[in-house]
Amino acid sequence: MKAISIGLLGLGTVGSGVVQIIESHQDKLMHQVGCSISIKKILVKDTTKERLVAVEKGMLTDNPEDILSNPEIDVVIEVMGGIEETRGYLIEAIKNKKHIVTANKDLMALHGPELLELATDNECDLFYEASVAGGIPILRGLVDGLSSDRITKMMGIVNGTTNFILTKMSKEGRAYDDVLKEAQELGFAEADPTADVGGLDAARKMAILSTLGFSMNIGLNDVEVQGITEISEEDLRYSKKLGYTMKLIGVASRAGDRVDVSVQPALLPEAHPLASVNNEYNAVYVYGEAVGETMFYGPGAGSLPTATAVVSDMVTVIKNMRLGVNGRSAVAPQYPKQLKDATEIFAKFFIRLHVQDEVGVLAKITNLFAEHGVGFDKILQLPLDEKESSEIVLVTHTATKAAFEQIIQKLNDYNMVREVKSTYRVEGEDIK
Repeated sequence: MKAISIGLLGLGTVGSGVVQIIESHQDKLMHQVGCSISIKKILVKDTTKERLVAVEKGMLTDNPEDILSNPEIDVVIEVMGGIEETRGYLIEAIKNKKHIVTANKDLMALHGPELLELATDNECDLFYEASVAGGIPILRGLVDGLSSDRITKMMGIVNGTTNFILTKMSKEGRAYDDVLKEAQELGFAEADPTADVGGLDAARKMAILSTLGFSMNIGLNDVEVQGITEISEEDLRYSKKLGYTMKLIGVASRAGDRVDVSVQPALLPEAHPLASVNNEYNAVYVYGEAVGETMFYGPGAGSLPTATAVVSDMVTVIKNMRLGVNGRSAVAPQYPKQLKDATEIFAKFFIRLHVQDEVGVLAKITNLFAEHGVGFDKILQLPLDEKESSEIVLVTHTATKAAFEQIIQKLNDYNMVREVKSTYRVEGEDIK
């Protein structure tokens, strides 16, 4: 087989890792695919900028056509990020019969079905393992390893930035702003961290996971999203006191043919495997009807971990070239999208209230929950420094989201309730 030429779009953190692995693992790669692999051209914005890895100056270009229209390039690896401009590049590359490997979760969450269909029509591969959970082979695990099973639920920590922040806040008792600054200094958070701390990054990944795991087109707008910016030190303290750990959790569950997908801060029992996933690490817990429970764990970001997933996809592309089966791996979704409504979503809920400190308040609150068929698993009631006020912390038994939302609405109307301070789901227990 002839040598394979790669065109690389981007030479930042992940792109540098891709160059490093292809160059330093050449013997291993040749053994895997039966030919040499070389990077022919690299698209960058500034060809004079100093790079994290040493590359020949002649390999660098600021003209995308040197890659997209180059007949000598077989595979295009996209690690430059961005959405619309990058989408245009990949469409052109596919139409020029080039196989694609991308780490771009934003692009795949928004335009994945369109690009996959185009790749199939042009007998090209399009792989995107690195778009979710960095170096963890979760997408390959779903598509290949669990292809014979029916996935019923996926629950995971899929954003390293927020996990780092919540780990430090919980274990060290530090304030959100202080930990965010450290995360930025260490390179775990962007200068503008909005997509991470607002939950959008995790939501895009959950859309991709849900589309593959449930075999239906789940879009970003189908994901309920809440970030971590409103989590208080009191919430973390009470969580710990009740035996829980707070994490930003992505949850995708299926009951029959109906699904729901969300990203939000949630309380996990301290004994749950995801509760011990700390700092920048990611993990995804997968429930299958046949396999039962499995967990994928590892570094969710970083140059070499993410580049490992990218190069592994590249190896699969080249193996497919040898077999002559490129463009046949993408499988169209099997089921039409059907989303659960609030009466079909079940969970336990944590709620923290500030109320008037007077006789009968807890009884009235208990009666309100009982009217909606919701009981309590745990209750704390503590005095506040504020005059004639107390704090009530509750964890409910399993209830529907609809019932809980109705309860919260009525609590906000009660004069005796001064403020509903916070509400969160409780995950990882016996949830329907």
